Amino acid sequence: MRRLYHLPLSPFCRKIRLTLAEKGIEVALIEEKVWERPIDFLRLNPACTVPVYVGREGRPMADSGAIFEYLEETGPEPRLLPADPADRAEARRLVGWFDDKFHNEVTANLVYERVNKRLRGAGYPDSAKVKAGSRNVKIHLDYIGWLTETRNWLAGDHLTIADFAAAAHLSCLDYCGDVPWEHNDSAKHWYARVKSRPAFRTLLQDRLPGFPPPAAYADLDF
Repeated sequence: MRRLYHLPLSPFCRKIRLTLAEKGIEVALIEEKVWERPIDFLRLNPACTVPVYVGREGRPMADSGAIFEYLEETGPEPRLLPADPADRAEARRLVGWFDDKFHNEVTANLVYERVNKRLRGAGYPDSAKVKAGSRNVKIHLDYIGWLTETRNWLAGDHLTIADFAAAAHLSCLDYCGDVPWEHNDSAKHWYARVKSRPAFRTLLQDRLPGFPPPAAYADLDF
């Protein structure tokens, strides 16, 4: 059985979960508390980060970008990278935007401060970081809105890994009630389209003990 070592509110893990579900690849989800640095997991990934994917051949793979490329090259359709080289470059650029810029400016300042710190016993949220994340998310929603007003999906005419990367980050924030969807209707409409896909269903079922999501988190008509 294929396995994915993950954390429920990791956007990098969620990106791979969406990819697996969209391609119809069944996988056993194993939640891994990486901050405890368990020795068995360190043997799979010395960096002690998630996600880690183990396929049927038993070989562990780390890093969400590397895992995605492997699944895209070896897994079934649908393809999540466009056929045109320039379009592929744009999809990869946007994945980098969300996994780097969005993550550092928004996700790390909100999800890590509000949830991860508490789970790890690492102290109280830094109010300055929370304020920065709340301010920055509006800027990124405007960018998403602009993209979807000029394209059918974020990277072009078809859904790609760029949409899943963005939605993975936003779904973590949405679980915490930290997305001001009223700020940009175009971004909200795009997210509703992604959220309505069958691949999203398992994410909407996630629950963290002590951290219940708002009622609209699992509502497709939010």
